[in-house]
Amino acid sequence: MSGGADTRAGGTRSEGAQGAGPQGGGARSGSAAPPLLEVRDLRKHFPVRGGILNRTVAWVKAVDDVDLHVRPGEVLGIVGESGCGKSTTARLLMHLIRADAGRVTFDGALVQADDAAGLREVRRQMQMVFQDSYSSLNPRLPIEETIMFGPKVHGVSAGAARERARELFTLVGLDPAQFIRRYPHELSGGQRQRVNIARALALEPRLLILDEAVSALDKSVEAQVLNLLLALRRELGLTYVFISHDLNVVQYMSDRVLVMYLGKVVEIGPTADIYERMQHPYTEALLSAMPSMDPDRRTERPPLTGDPPNPINPPPGCRFHTRCRFADDVCRRAEPRLAPVQGAGGGTGGDGRGGRDGGNDRNGGNGRNDTGGSHLVACHMRAVGSGHGLAPG
Repeated sequence: MSGGADTRAGGTRSEGAQGAGPQGGGARSGSAAPPLLEVRDLRKHFPVRGGILNRTVAWVKAVDDVDLHVRPGEVLGIVGESGCGKSTTARLLMHLIRADAGRVTFDGALVQADDAAGLREVRRQMQMVFQDSYSSLNPRLPIEETIMFGPKVHGVSAGAARERARELFTLVGLDPAQFIRRYPHELSGGQRQRVNIARALALEPRLLILDEAVSALDKSVEAQVLNLLLALRRELGLTYVFISHDLNVVQYMSDRVLVMYLGKVVEIGPTADIYERMQHPYTEALLSAMPSMDPDRRTERPPLTGDPPNPINPPPGCRFHTRCRFADDVCRRAEPRLAPVQGAGGGTGGDGRGGRDGGNDRNGGNGRNDTGGSHLVACHMRAVGSGHGLAPG
C-alpha cells in the first residue's frame, strides 16, 4: 500500500489492537474511547408507486430514527426478524443508499452524502462484506484482480496492489500460488467469503460491516470463517458491525447487541445483559427461539403469534404491541423511547417482573469485556411512571 495509507493505518492499529476478541484476554479501553461510528436519528422510507401515473401511494418505513454507536475495537451485533431493517441500516452506514434523515459520524467527522472526497475517505476506512459471496464478486475477474481493484482506484500502483493482494491471501488462509488466477466460480462458498474478507481488508479499513457474512455457509466452514474474523480483529485491531439471524453466532462474536423490530431499535446493551437479562418482550421472544440442548428448557409454546405488522402502515404507539402479551393501553397510544434500564432486574420472565431461569451468564469465561455501553430499552413496561400496569414506581 502507499505510504499515506500505511501511516493512517499504523496510527489506528496500535490503539485498536488493545481490544481482544471473545477468545482473547486483553483488557479493552473502549469505555473511555469516543465512538468510532455514531449514528443519530437515521431514517429511510422507500416509496411504493402505483396507479396509471406511477405516483407514490405509500411509504415503506424500513428504518425509523435509529441511534447507535460503535467504539474502537468492539463488535456490535445487530439482530431481528427478516424485514426489520438490519441490512438497510448497513447500506445506509456505507452510503450505498441515501438516507432520508439522520447523522452518521465516523471518527468524529460528519459523513455527508454530497461530499464526494469525504465519502471516498470514509469508504476507505469502512468496508462491507455481503451475504452472497458469489454475486458480490465480478465473475469476469480473477480473484487477485478483484482484490487489487480497490487499492488501484485509490491511487496505489499495480505492483504494490498485487503485493498487498498476495499478503491478504495468506492472511485469510488461502495459498496465493494456488488461488490468485482462479475465478469466483472455481471456489467453494467458504473460499469465496474469504476472498470477500480479503477484498474488504485491501484498503486497511478500521471498521468492517458484516451483513449476514456467514449465513450461507455450512456450519464447519462457518466456524472457520468466524474464527478467522476473530483472529483478524485481534491482529489488525478491527471494529465490526456484525449482522446475523443466527443468535448463537451473534452471542459468540459480539460485545454488545442491538435488537431491531420493524425499523426501530427496541433494546441495546452488553451481550450478557441482552442474552440473560433481557428487558423487552420482543427480545425475550426472539431469544426463546434459540435451539437448546437442555431438556429442561424445551419450548412448550410459540414465543410469538402472528406476523409482524406491515411496515407500510405500522401500528401506532409501540410497534410490538400487536404481538405482545404485556400490551397495555399506553402501548397503543404512545411510542416508547430508548432509556436506561432501571436497576439490575432480569428479563421479562413470563410474568413481566423480570428474571430468567438459572440466571447464568452464558458468556462467562470467554474473555469478553463490556465496552461501557449502558443497557437501553424502549418499553413502557420498563419506564418509571409510564402508565403501564407493570411499570416500576
